Amino acid sequence: MAKTNASPARARKTGTRTTGAAKAAAAKSAATPRTPRPRSSAPKLPKAVTTAIEAARDRKAVDIVVLDLRKTGGFTDFFVICTGNNPRQIGAIADAVRETLKKDLGERPALAEGVDRSEWVLLDYFNFVVHIFSRECRSFYALERLWGNAERIDFPNED
Repeated sequence: MAKTNASPARARKTGTRTTGAAKAAAAKSAATPRTPRPRSSAPKLPKAVTTAIEAARDRKAVDIVVLDLRKTGGFTDFFVICTGNNPRQIGAIADAVRETLKKDLGERPALAEGVDRSEWVLLDYFNFVVHIFSRECRSFYALERLWGNAERIDFPNED
């Protein structure tokens, strides 16, 4: 009989032998208990929204919040709101979000505003809008307060 990389259970059914590596892998997976993943109370976000959040995090955006506007009668489903520490970082966050969504998902913003001033950059993707603020602009416009009836999902800062 020929040696295969089949699992031991399959080998018993088919009458083939398993290699040492396959036996070790099967033993390890059988011995390792599976731990359940913690359930999150937050709603499942669309892939494009989570991709935008990760792109912003890669450029060290802080105070990231998603507002779920689906039940509020808003003109879009989600707001992604984050803060940059200076105009250069705000521009870098906006560039990273645009480039990542274009490269990974083929998504392009229908509208991009504020890129030249870098105090408040808005990227409109129809189903969601990304807002990248300076600290001063974010506190002045207070979108989280204006849309206070929306469900709020906070993403802790990464250290």
